[in-house]
Amino acid sequence: MPRTPDEYAVYLLLSTGHREEVRFQTLQDFQKWYSGELKANAESNEFINVPLRTIEGEYMVVRPACVVGIRVEPVFSGSVERY
Repeated sequence: MPRTPDEYAVYLLLSTGHREEVRFQTLQDFQKWYSGELKANAESNEFINVPLRTIEGEYMVVRPACVVGIRVEPVFSGSVERY
């Protein structure tokens, strides 16, 4: 029986060489944000909001044109943290 991930870690790879991690509760939440915000403004140099769930009141903005790659990883509660 396949396991269901508890959340998804999404890594935004930026043209500056930085990597930022964002967590989404479901894959559909990520797909909704990706298609509605990031993909829709892919060539734009205007900032868009990236949803963060980690700390109340914290937010991040990126320029969609600077995102050069995205990695999506399922996270399971029983998984051992890898560093």
